[in-house]
Amino acid sequence: MKIVVCIKQVPDTKGGVKFNPDGTLDRAAMLAIMNPDDKAGLEAALRIKDKTGAEVTVLTMGLPKAADVLREALAMGADKAILVTDRVLGGADTWATSTTIAGALRNIDYDLIITGRQAIDGDTAQVGPQIAEHLGLPVISYAQKIDVDEASKTVTVERLYDDRYHVLKAKMPCLITALSELNDPRYMTPGGIFDACEAEVTTWGRADLKDVEDCNLGLAGSPTKIAKASDKVRKGAGEKVVPESCEDAVDYIVGKMKEKHIVL
Repeated sequence: MKIVVCIKQVPDTKGGVKFNPDGTLDRAAMLAIMNPDDKAGLEAALRIKDKTGAEVTVLTMGLPKAADVLREALAMGADKAILVTDRVLGGADTWATSTTIAGALRNIDYDLIITGRQAIDGDTAQVGPQIAEHLGLPVISYAQKIDVDEASKTVTVERLYDDRYHVLKAKMPCLITALSELNDPRYMTPGGIFDACEAEVTTWGRADLKDVEDCNLGLAGSPTKIAKASDKVRKGAGEKVVPESCEDAVDYIVGKMKEKHIVL
């Protein structure tokens, strides 16, 4: 059985967010981590590998430094890693990103594709389902539990839905998007880290994408246009009040809370 996990290197927002003049994220200037939903998807694949001996390949699209999250995945237990990187792919929105990843996946044999539900830098939850649409695959999103039956080539998924869940079954190949609540990802092992440092990361560019037109790639091929982007807006000093007594302070605070309908 062959599983491909699509992972993404995302900005660590604790270190601050920076933008390019065109409104896109300046990823090269920010600290980065593996997207949490993607890491849960990777852990799900690794648990299937532990049970069935499946081969797990991780794939990402990004800057050359995105190889760092691929090596992290290898250190966790993935078998192969593929980095899709090219200047013409920069600035891609969800449509251009999913088109690129689908073009790369057409070069790979797979029974199951797992992606994260969404990335913390975009929060659209669009790329996974779009990849499935490009490849003509059934998709089950918001997975909170995954069970694979190799004999029948099927996968059964508990799909989160409001205050309950759906149980869905699909024939493989198919695509699943994983929630971060799906599991607790394992840590890298010391031996895994050493092996990952020496492992080969396959690098693909524009020429390696199958059945993809240039007009659907990168910033130029992205129908989403950013009108304006900015860092966090600084809050003003606010209203300063110097009450004459504790009673006046309490009356003022309660009055404001009533004004905002916080208390009656």
